[in-house]
Amino acid sequence: MRTRILGLVAAAAALAAITAGAAQASELPVIYNGTLGYAHISSTASPPGANNFACKPSAAHPRPVILVHGTFGDMSDSWQALSPLLYNHGYCVFALNYGSYAGSGSLGIYATGNIVKSAEELSSFVNLVLTSTGASQVDIVGHSQGGMMPRYYLKYLGGASKVHTLVGLAPSNHGTTLEGLATLAGYFPGADAFLGILCPACEQQTAGSSFMTTLNSGGDTVSGVNYTVIESKYDEVVTPYTSAFLSGPKVTNITLQSQCILDAG
Repeated sequence: MRTRILGLVAAAAALAAITAGAAQASELPVIYNGTLGYAHISSTASPPGANNFACKPSAAHPRPVILVHGTFGDMSDSWQALSPLLYNHGYCVFALNYGSYAGSGSLGIYATGNIVKSAEELSSFVNLVLTSTGASQVDIVGHSQGGMMPRYYLKYLGGASKVHTLVGLAPSNHGTTLEGLATLAGYFPGADAFLGILCPACEQQTAGSSFMTTLNSGGDTVSGVNYTVIESKYDEVVTPYTSAFLSGPKVTNITLQSQCILDAG
């Protein structure tokens, strides 16, 4: 778990490095260590600074940012650092839970359902954000499945015209091994019970699945969208780590250890 947390913290720091602009007048605390600094009170609670649907994007940051959690996660425990960090830099920030299946959502475990349906949920959420903010496009930042699933939305559900940039933090873009998913389940109490038939998204994320074949057929990217992938070579869930990376125009693939050789995350 330590390497996973370190990787996400480092990814948040890398994103912070590219966020420029004036901070909010009243800044929110940014908790980088979820194990020590944050008590997970509710899986349905919005992360700090997120989901103010009265927020209007500024000229400096004209696109709202939507945060999309990964398999077995939820928006509350996934974005305690990045959500307030973006808010403090003047962004309109939004986050959602998606993919409840076979009662998993009632247990606070999301992103287990069919990924196609999850992409449809994301589509509806993007429309809501665009309508409420008056923006013409959003940027999406997603972790693991949350960095991969939006690609289905972009490619097959008309999302390309509504999304300017997709940033994937250790995304499962070309699938992973069942061992990797089992490792992930071990980080979430009770999640191991949802492997197999109770987690369609798990089967769909295995390397070589029919879903992965469909997702990546005809190329990894769609025209007009910018893609950034941030990944650690020590990733224990998306294996091999290079399966996170994308090929195509407007793609930037970043290996954390290429930025800092001392990064063990």
